Amino acid sequence: MARPIMIQGTMSGAGKTLLAAGLCRIFRQDGLRAAPFKSQNMALNSYITRDGLEMGRAQVMQAEAAGIEPAADMNPILLKPTSEMGSQVIVHGISRGVMSAREYFSIKKKLVPEILEAYARLDNAYDVIVIEGAGSPAEINLKQDDIVNMGLAELVDAPVLLAGDIDRGGVFAQLYGTVKLLEEKEQRRIRGLIINKFRGDPALLGSGIEMLEDLTGKKVAGVIPYLPVHLEDEDSLSDRLERHAERKAVDLAVIRFPRISNYTDFNIFETMEDVSVRYVSSPSHLDRPDLLFLPGTKNTSADMEWFRESGLESAVLRLHASGIPVFGICGGYQMMGEQITDLTGEEGCGTVRGMGLLKTKTVFEKEKVRARVTGTFEPVNGFFSALSGHPAEGYEIHMGRTVTESPAEPLCLLRDAGQKDAENRTRADGVFEDHAAGCYVHGVFDRGETAAALVNALKKKKGLAGEERPGDYRAYKEKQYDILADGIRNHMDMDLIYRILERKDI
Repeated sequence: MARPIMIQGTMSGAGKTLLAAGLCRIFRQDGLRAAPFKSQNMALNSYITRDGLEMGRAQVMQAEAAGIEPAADMNPILLKPTSEMGSQVIVHGISRGVMSAREYFSIKKKLVPEILEAYARLDNAYDVIVIEGAGSPAEINLKQDDIVNMGLAELVDAPVLLAGDIDRGGVFAQLYGTVKLLEEKEQRRIRGLIINKFRGDPALLGSGIEMLEDLTGKKVAGVIPYLPVHLEDEDSLSDRLERHAERKAVDLAVIRFPRISNYTDFNIFETMEDVSVRYVSSPSHLDRPDLLFLPGTKNTSADMEWFRESGLESAVLRLHASGIPVFGICGGYQMMGEQITDLTGEEGCGTVRGMGLLKTKTVFEKEKVRARVTGTFEPVNGFFSALSGHPAEGYEIHMGRTVTESPAEPLCLLRDAGQKDAENRTRADGVFEDHAAGCYVHGVFDRGETAAALVNALKKKKGLAGEERPGDYRAYKEKQYDILADGIRNHMDMDLIYRILERKDI
């Protein structure tokens, strides 16, 4: 049986995800088998497990920190917003369709047995389960249907650490107000408070911490500094999406669609010293990048309409016509074709005209493609010839099927990962035409040699000296997990954390 500990926050963006990842890493360093768990996650950044199931990338990141293979049990419910009022509901890695908020709330409590089944499997396999809450436990209008904060803590008998974000201001009010809005039995479940994202001298907080502890009866377990780590964060609140001003020797621009998904595809480029990655949602911020990425999106047709109406499509087409290369992934790849058709009502768009950069047409289907893939880039011509022969590995998550029209040539040759060659034929994916290309593979640049080949082609095109050496992105992330763990360990009362785990803190 595993010992649970839960991180809840005073609000979204309080830092629960990274705190949970840091604890997963610390427990691993201390010789314990730890696993992350979040009963319900709302995110557009998702991932495909080895067994072809979909889960939120936040729990993937936490699993990596714990040194274990990600599994859908770690995130049994994933909500992927498709509009202001509706989300695709994914339960244990498989979509159950799009539901309005009202429809989902009407069935949410019925999903509790499936949440507990997933938790029980982790409970039997690990020593510690680090649970992440969502939003705030003090949303008193939603408490009766809670399955992710105090409701879940009660179901699995988990002690709670409550984190507040001092960087946004008002952290003492956040923590005190949250505790006092909870029922008495819920307040008893909180075993410690965390002041997160602090910049400055912790000694200045002394009197405030004493008063907070007196008022709440809860010990402050740690004052965690704003840590300089580069890891995946909650997609809706990511600071990186606000970057549009910085320019480096090689400047990459990513179109920030309203429903942008899996922008983690471009994180590897942020590790390169000479490369800037900007997320652009207005023609005024586009300028003249060295390469344009069209990323994935949860609603291709709606974001295509936004792209066109915002003026960004025409700006991108002008840049492409002037020689700027454009690369699309998943939904961005679909947009680059001639036409997107939705005859089954998956996105409710009918037929939408594409950008016409690639000779492809996409038709949406009810069945979602979910696969981990491995392969290589085919020999290609034009700017993207630099990718020829390099690894093309990652995962596919999409509803549409894209048909290539002659004389367009395939970009990649893939096979489903984990299957024997005799049982698994290769298949073509993606298209290239001179300095336009796209494919369905998320994470296709995560291999260092593939990303470096693209950046070096851009450097050569600009006449820049020096080559980008292939980096090991996995090793880079491992280093970041250790930095995160060290920062938390050095500023958290870990003796208290272990007493909480062992129920000796009372």
